[in-house]
Amino acid sequence: MTLPRHDTFRSIGQILAADLLPALCHARKLPLRVTCLGAASYDDGDDVHVFDRTVSLGTRQSPEEAMDLAILRVSRGDIHAGRDDTLRFRPRIAVIQDSEYGLVLAGEVRAGIILWRQPVASDAEARRVVTDASRLRGMAFAASGRGEHGSARDLRYRASLLEARLVDAFWRETATDLLRLPQAA
Repeated sequence: MTLPRHDTFRSIGQILAADLLPALCHARKLPLRVTCLGAASYDDGDDVHVFDRTVSLGTRQSPEEAMDLAILRVSRGDIHAGRDDTLRFRPRIAVIQDSEYGLVLAGEVRAGIILWRQPVASDAEARRVVTDASRLRGMAFAASGRGEHGSARDLRYRASLLEARLVDAFWRETATDLLRLPQAA
């Protein structure tokens, strides 16, 4: 005689594999760090006096909260590169990383909004992005050696925008889902 198996019963192994282990792995990667990459300068002069700067915006416990923080800070325009009021900061890329520095999501800052980048869909696509970004960084290095600081900075920026798609494999599905959600205007 065999007893019918009920769908409501799950073995402890199934519970561990399907519920507990993914939750523990997710928790290990929190909190999420929100930063902004940009260009800082003490004057609006030539390209020689402009330098790259990374500014921390804070930490959050979920990708949604991290996105909201980045969107709020960029839209308010209150991101400063330091305590010095004469130092101007122009945000260029918003970045969300997990506690292990895996990329969760990134986007280009333009006119007070963030244009989030769609994550790569596969490892093969990630390899192509890395190749293209490396080529641009090599061109930036050569431009810097020739004293073309503005051109070098722009090439590094283009490489960073490509790399913004290199979302950690753990976060790719989450990032894709977040970008499908309708955004409030």
